[in-house]
Amino acid sequence: MARRTYYITTPIYYVNDQPHLGHAYTTVLCDCIARFKRLDGYDVKFLTGTDEHGQKVQKSAEKIGVDTQEFVDRVSQNFRELFVEMQLTYDDFIRTSEKRHIQGAQHFWQSLADKDEIYLGKYEGWYALRDEAYYAEAELVEGKAPTGAPVTWEEEPSYFFKLSKWQKPLLDYYQRHPDFILPHYRRNEVVNFVESGLRDLSISRRSFKWGVPVPGDPDHVMYVWFDALTNYITAIGYPNQQDEFSQYWPANLQMVGKDILRFHTVYWPAMLMAAGLPLPEKIFAHGFWTHEGQKMSKSLGNGVDPYVLIEKFGVDQTRYFLIREIPLGNDGDFSYAAVETRINTNLSNDFGNLAQRVLAMIHKNCDAAIPIHAAFTEEDEELLRKAHNLLNLARDYVDKQQLHRYCESIWEVIAAANRYVDYQAPWTLRKVDLNRMKTVLYVLAETLRYVGILTQPIVPQAASLLLDYLSVPTDQRAFNSLTVLQALKPGSLLPPAAPLFPRIFDDKAA
Repeated sequence: MARRTYYITTPIYYVNDQPHLGHAYTTVLCDCIARFKRLDGYDVKFLTGTDEHGQKVQKSAEKIGVDTQEFVDRVSQNFRELFVEMQLTYDDFIRTSEKRHIQGAQHFWQSLADKDEIYLGKYEGWYALRDEAYYAEAELVEGKAPTGAPVTWEEEPSYFFKLSKWQKPLLDYYQRHPDFILPHYRRNEVVNFVESGLRDLSISRRSFKWGVPVPGDPDHVMYVWFDALTNYITAIGYPNQQDEFSQYWPANLQMVGKDILRFHTVYWPAMLMAAGLPLPEKIFAHGFWTHEGQKMSKSLGNGVDPYVLIEKFGVDQTRYFLIREIPLGNDGDFSYAAVETRINTNLSNDFGNLAQRVLAMIHKNCDAAIPIHAAFTEEDEELLRKAHNLLNLARDYVDKQQLHRYCESIWEVIAAANRYVDYQAPWTLRKVDLNRMKTVLYVLAETLRYVGILTQPIVPQAASLLLDYLSVPTDQRAFNSLTVLQALKPGSLLPPAAPLFPRIFDDKAA
């Protein structure tokens, strides 16, 4: 029987700059979901990569006096290195300068041309180089793009995609598929935009050469967004619609920043409709990070370097903060104090302290082995029931992209376990009822097994260590092992345990 598939994509990242917190954020979110689905038995395809064409890239290379291909090779590698450092588990890294992508993008163009969806005309309008986007007069704000980018008036021959033709089909699709665009308030923005009227889209340029050549007319290169959007299918073998393409397309989830929502929810689905290909199941737009209330920018010099976060706090700690701090879809404010608070409170005090004291008591009082337990009391059953219910809660939250609630549901069980420890007081039971002490420690260890398995997508290194400390076999760490049949075996010897999350102290406070 074939396994269920799950295809998840990040946007491909533009190579005109160094990787920053926003890139790390999107990719960590997708990595968390991809890890979760793998542990839940899915055949997962997790795609990320770099968007390497366009006038802005060509100008960036010219500015520093290097060949454009050399420039994109260098910057693309910076993204790969960051993702390795952050231990992200993508299955493929697509580059739009790769032969497989160029051939696929050209085939996609030709398929639209063959269906009479593309025509040659003349472009006249406002263009923002920074955004690589065209804007109507009505969209300008004080003479600039809505993003604040400068615009210039452009006139040149251009191929056009008949986007206007797809206005009604798009609106009908949005209505039939209310969860196609999430969060729902973003869907409303897109619907309003499409209802206001769609113009045919200019999809080629002649003023520069760094791009995918238009089939049959090499004087034109594809508009960078037309080329870039096709990466989601070229990476899985398109135009060969067998093997990976038939296996994974349509994508289950495409994660994007809110600034590129229009490209993914208007242009991309219209292009797919025109090509006769199925649409992704869901496009989810996440919010942006500010830094202590200010928008991050080069001019302010207040960007957050992911490498600094990793060095200062650790990979797991950084992941946890990004996943937990804000509801996915909302904007959030970054501060180093907020990261320290999350680590000290949730990771060190709650999770780490629970694991440390339970394991320490088992080592000290049970000969470093999983204790033999007596019959469970109502209090024991209540804590175990909360642990047993976690998987269904987690599945629901992950499928709704509510990753902060996924975290919260686990930490509610951690909090319940800490209260249970305090109430049961096994250090006192040791003196008056040794069998009861062993039962309490067994219940806590089994609860930690559930917590360890379910936190693997969030804090993979620490979760793996915890499961090592509990002597959980590596082949019993997937979600299908979250059953009473695979509960911890009394008598299993446990290795020495170290703290999972050392506290982070504020240097100023110290």
